[in-house]
Amino acid sequence: MDDGLCWIEARDAGPMAHVYILRCSDGSYYVGSTRHLEARLHQHRTGTGAEYTKRRLPVELLWSYAFESVADAFAAEKRIQGWSRAKREALMRGKFHLLPGLAKKRNWRRDS
Repeated sequence: MDDGLCWIEARDAGPMAHVYILRCSDGSYYVGSTRHLEARLHQHRTGTGAEYTKRRLPVELLWSYAFESVADAFAAEKRIQGWSRAKREALMRGKFHLLPGLAKKRNWRRDS
């Protein structure tokens, strides 16, 4: 399916840490981090990963990024988990110029 997302099937490359985004069977996204990407993907795909993904099989890797430090990968995971779906999709599409605008608070006015 060509939905414009950057499909990345990354491989473990030594002692790197990874942040990754999976698409679950219900269309939701799961964001995680790990030091061993292939092993973690296997866990998710076989239902022995996170509780969230085990109830939403099958899952597929949409995006990943390697960091030299586990702390940096974990910080990126937590940051991305707080993002909207639109912002995550901009990241996966490589539309980095859209990220700041997607981070801005919207001023919603209630009609009185």
